[in-house]
Amino acid sequence: MTLLPTLTGVGRLTGDPELRFTQAQKAVVSVSLAFNSRRLNKQTNEWEDGDTFFVRGTAWERLAENVAETLAKGMEVIVTGDLRTERWEKDGQKHERPALLIRSIAPNLAYSVAKVSKDAASQQNGGQGGQRTAQQGQQQRRSGPPPQDDPWAVDNAQGYSAEPPF
Repeated sequence: MTLLPTLTGVGRLTGDPELRFTQAQKAVVSVSLAFNSRRLNKQTNEWEDGDTFFVRGTAWERLAENVAETLAKGMEVIVTGDLRTERWEKDGQKHERPALLIRSIAPNLAYSVAKVSKDAASQQNGGQGGQRTAQQGQQQRRSGPPPQDDPWAVDNAQGYSAEPPF
């Protein structure tokens, strides 16, 4: 994994956030993001889409749980994170793709309205920024078995592990 520059930009979620838990009970969420260079054509007075950059973003622990609870497919977000290149080998073939380690993410208020409140863990601990246990979050959010192509799923009986595929 090679660290690249920090990205700050406005993108759109192309799918709902996917929340999972590692064997160590740490929350991790994956979001697929699309960034494009949309601009107004002054001759036709219509919007035109330019190139699109797709990237898979990952957030951990409380940020992961808050993302899963707050964001949904189609939302425009403002995101900051560290760009990196994920590399892995599968069936003897080497693969790589861009990835984003998300440091902060929020809905773009230019196109939506948000009501900001402290998360449940902060309220339970008197606003001290306490942390909900991953096991509590897992019990509340987990629904059904993980997809078979999910490299983060933990199911040793079926051959899945918490180790990343890269």
